[in-house]
Amino acid sequence: MFVRNLNEAEPFRTKDGSVVRSILDKATAPVANQSLAEARLEPGLSTTPHLHPRSEEFYLITRGRGDMEVGGERRPVKEGDAVLIPPGTPHRITNTGEVALTILCCCAPAYDHGDTVLLERVPVPES
Repeated sequence: MFVRNLNEAEPFRTKDGSVVRSILDKATAPVANQSLAEARLEPGLSTTPHLHPRSEEFYLITRGRGDMEVGGERRPVKEGDAVLIPPGTPHRITNTGEVALTILCCCAPAYDHGDTVLLERVPVPES
């Protein structure tokens, strides 16, 4: 059995601008196919629009509220909401609340800086 506490994870800033603590990934645990991290975004801030060509992501909002954009669709999200982000899909999140927006992020395959492509804007799908 492998157990790692969130408080053991050192925070770092990802390419998209969020502050992340990687809880379980290839560098910290015997992980083969996925990763688990906590991301935080301060009030009024947004991540840089980006996509991950290989990774599928799940976001679980554990604190705060925001606006989530995935593939050109925008929706409000709040504590308890889970979001699916398919591989290759442009996305960003904006903290619209008054506390740090806190998100559990699961990636499969595991998160890798090299799998993050920054975009100037989130493309709107053609009709």
